[in-house]
Amino acid sequence: MFMNELSPMPGSTHVAKRKGRGIGTGNGKTGGRGHKGQKARSGGGVRVGFEGGQMPLARRIPKRGFHNIFAKPLTAVNVSVLERFEDGAVVDANVLLSEGVLSKCEYGLKILGNGEITKKLTVKASAFSASAKEKIEAAGGKAEVI
Repeated sequence: MFMNELSPMPGSTHVAKRKGRGIGTGNGKTGGRGHKGQKARSGGGVRVGFEGGQMPLARRIPKRGFHNIFAKPLTAVNVSVLERFEDGAVVDANVLLSEGVLSKCEYGLKILGNGEITKKLTVKASAFSASAKEKIEAAGGKAEVI
C-alpha cells in the first residue's frame, strides 16, 4: 500500500453543500439565508448571549460571592487510593503519576478523606483535608505539606 492509494472509509466523508449555485439545487439565489435582514448579510448576526435588546440571562440572574479566575485548582485524590502502596512507602504526586493513578497534576495535589487506610505511609502533598490527615496519622503514617 502506498500513500497515493489511501482513501477514506466509504461513508465517512460527505460532499459539502454548494450554496448559491442555481434553483435546481434547492440552495440557490439566497443560499438558504432567506430574504434580507441581519442574518442574511455577510458578517451579519448577533453576538453570543444577545437576546434582541432584552436584558440577557447572564445579567438578569443574581451574582454572589467572588470567583477567582486566576485560581490554580489542585488535583484531588482520596485516602482509599493510597491503600495500593506497600507499607513504609513515600507517596507524592510523581509516584501517583508513575503508578497511573493520576493522568496529570498541574498545580498540586490534595488528599481527601474518603475511604480507609491501614498502611503506614509518608504522604507528601500540597494540602490535606482534616479527615485525611487524621486517617493517615491514625494508621501510623505522616502527612507532609510541601
